[in-house]
Amino acid sequence: MDLVETPSAGRDAVTLPRPFLKWFAEKGWSPRAHQLELLARAQAGENMLLIAPTGAGKTLAGFLPSLTDLTTRGKIPPGSAFTGIHTLYISPLKALAVDIERNLMKPVSEMGLPVTIENRTGDTPQAKRQRQKLTPPDILLTTPEQVALLLANKEAERFFKDLKYVVLDELHSLVTSKRGHLLSLGLARIRRHAPQMQTIGLSATVADPMDLQRWLVPQGERPSSPAGLVHVQGGAAPDITILDTDKRIPWSGHVSTYAIPEVYEEIKRHKTTLIFVNTRFQAELLFQELWTINEDNLPIALHHGSLDAGQRRRVEAAMAANKLRAVVATSTLDLGLDWGDVDLVVHVGAPKGASRLAQRIGRSNHRMDEPSKAILVPANRFEVMECQAALDANYLGAQDTPPVGEGALDVLAQHILGMACAEPFDPLELYEEITSASPYASLSWEMFERAVDFVATGGYALRSYERYAKIRKTQEGRWRVSNPQVAQQYRLNLGTIVEATELNVRLVKRNAKGTLGRGGLSLGKVEEYFLEQLVQGDTFLFAGKVLRFEGIRENECLVSNAFSMDPKIPAYAGGKFPLTTYLADQVRGMLADPKRWQSLPDQVREWLEIQQDRSMLPSKDELLIETFPRGKRFFMIAYCFEGRLAHQTLGMLLTRRLERLGARPLGFVATDYSLAVWALNDIGGMIDDGRISLTDLFDEDMLGDDLEAWLDESYMLKRTFRNCAVISGLIERRHPGKEKTGRQVTVSTDLIYDVLRSHEPDHILLEATRRDAASGLLDIGRLGDMLARIKGHITHRDLDHVSPLAVPIMLEIGRESVPGEAQDAVLEEAAEELIAEALS
Repeated sequence: MDLVETPSAGRDAVTLPRPFLKWFAEKGWSPRAHQLELLARAQAGENMLLIAPTGAGKTLAGFLPSLTDLTTRGKIPPGSAFTGIHTLYISPLKALAVDIERNLMKPVSEMGLPVTIENRTGDTPQAKRQRQKLTPPDILLTTPEQVALLLANKEAERFFKDLKYVVLDELHSLVTSKRGHLLSLGLARIRRHAPQMQTIGLSATVADPMDLQRWLVPQGERPSSPAGLVHVQGGAAPDITILDTDKRIPWSGHVSTYAIPEVYEEIKRHKTTLIFVNTRFQAELLFQELWTINEDNLPIALHHGSLDAGQRRRVEAAMAANKLRAVVATSTLDLGLDWGDVDLVVHVGAPKGASRLAQRIGRSNHRMDEPSKAILVPANRFEVMECQAALDANYLGAQDTPPVGEGALDVLAQHILGMACAEPFDPLELYEEITSASPYASLSWEMFERAVDFVATGGYALRSYERYAKIRKTQEGRWRVSNPQVAQQYRLNLGTIVEATELNVRLVKRNAKGTLGRGGLSLGKVEEYFLEQLVQGDTFLFAGKVLRFEGIRENECLVSNAFSMDPKIPAYAGGKFPLTTYLADQVRGMLADPKRWQSLPDQVREWLEIQQDRSMLPSKDELLIETFPRGKRFFMIAYCFEGRLAHQTLGMLLTRRLERLGARPLGFVATDYSLAVWALNDIGGMIDDGRISLTDLFDEDMLGDDLEAWLDESYMLKRTFRNCAVISGLIERRHPGKEKTGRQVTVSTDLIYDVLRSHEPDHILLEATRRDAASGLLDIGRLGDMLARIKGHITHRDLDHVSPLAVPIMLEIGRESVPGEAQDAVLEEAAEELIAEALS
């Protein structure tokens, strides 16, 4: 193979094979400077991180070292000794792995390169996966779960021994989750099998590059130098606007149905529109609303994670072939997918993060030199300010991706068992390997021993039960799996994504006798707890259809087509993103600065001006507390702007304190922006006469004994423990030929939780549960920062009636408590009444 030296932007000359130069010339392109720099440095042996805007050719840059090396190597002659994979590409999304295969095969085939490329995801047939182990492709495109599965095999060393490059796409979205923790441990094991392996990380949105540079290389006692960095600045500035509407922007709500006609008009004006929402509920509702007014019969599709894999693939294929005018999607499509004819992104609802918005709008005009076009559609008035803050952040290039966290203990336990499934391990060797992974670099030997003991016995309180003894010590001091069934169960249950139990939804028809037929189209899956609330004849919205619930047969929900105008809508657990700290800070700053209101719509600006006149608006670091009577209740509203999770925790703790103080609280509700507590006694009067001190009420000490007491009583920790128990392998959901229901898993984990709390309160899984709750569901760190910030900066306004700023959260109270078919009419009436009262 002829090689040609190409100059590379301030680095040593880079070697490109002639087919590449010819291909670039035929396309009328030239390799970009950052692509050549990454190639040169990778060829020199560096691990690399490439940060570049959407459309900068990150994917090609990441694969250039592999493709040039494979081209130089040439095809392996028939009859040669077994050769393992050369390059491993890891993506957070199955759809992205499939998309990359399609996009990568085109230049490979056009250049005639001797390179084989295949993908391996949970949707890949078992026969193909087995064949890949025997005859690996040169480049394997896969997900973190499949990497763990490949490593927990006695053939892992043989499979990975020739590996030269690992390309990690959308790295920022991988490293901060438990999936990233599992992947970091997998990379540590791969380095043992293939010491020559180099990593190449790709990302568009990164707040702290050094976090990722360290993550890409071994850490521990003798950390390697951080990965090299190529940071591409610039790219065309995006064209982002907030929907300009003559309609009244709702004071509350999350679905933006007021804007559906205007969104439809935008779809008609553009070639292909990608419509992002934050939850599957919003996706289903928005899709149905668009079809209701789709008089032009435009091809509009729906894409979210609960839909059948076949349906998702059909939508992706239709998008790639430019056969669709619009797709309504959740986060299943917000990473990396390259559909060049998408010329508009519509974001319905606030994005909840500046980096998330940047990622999503990058799906429009997926080219570095062309501006991405996006329209933001806020669902309510607070979201108008959040959208403006996100828009401003995007133009400033501000990022708010979270930092790489400490490695999760339940993931550690899962990995220890996986390594025992591959081969008996020496504990000292495995400890050294695990601590070379960035999230586990500070893991103590004592904690590692506790994790091994947990996998071996279940812990002190469970060691008498044989089923928890997953590994045993050999005479040589190594740990091996107790029996082959343990390895089989591990492979069935590995992974860190614990979703609510779902049932397959199958569309059936009634035969002439009126009985339900078998077979029928599979539409996807719906959470079990939602279906358990339905009775035969109820209707709900799913997969873009109104469906009639016919019953449950084994693990399937049977439905038929229905034509109800008022379907119930499935709710999906974990659907809401928390508002990022950065955007929360920006919204507080906007509220405090009337000069910044000029960028807001007239009706929102007037809303804030009336609030300023009737009550007040807090300064950036001030906490405004409003109290007022309404009906037979007394309300306290706290405008914290710290996100729903932190507010929910604060609400739990405040109601405990108010109960002790004699306020007789009845309940609370939280949004991303504020918290409302209502009580039988006059909270405002108690504050004014000194019976309640706001300084004491919001003191940081609530995160001590009050938090502990509440956690001991609440179901919150049990819910978190359930996830930790499943991830760690303590509870196995899947067994050969069957799967436990969500109810069975919950009963099992609740019993174990109670046993451990009583008999082994320092059990490693209880510690893992508390860590998870603190950083996840409770958001304790953020709440603590807020309590510290507002100390000495709390202002109370005791009002006669509801204020304009309080109307949105007061409507949330109504939304929670008004059931039945009349809900919309009652809420509309309540909204008009509250708004009139606030403006009176």
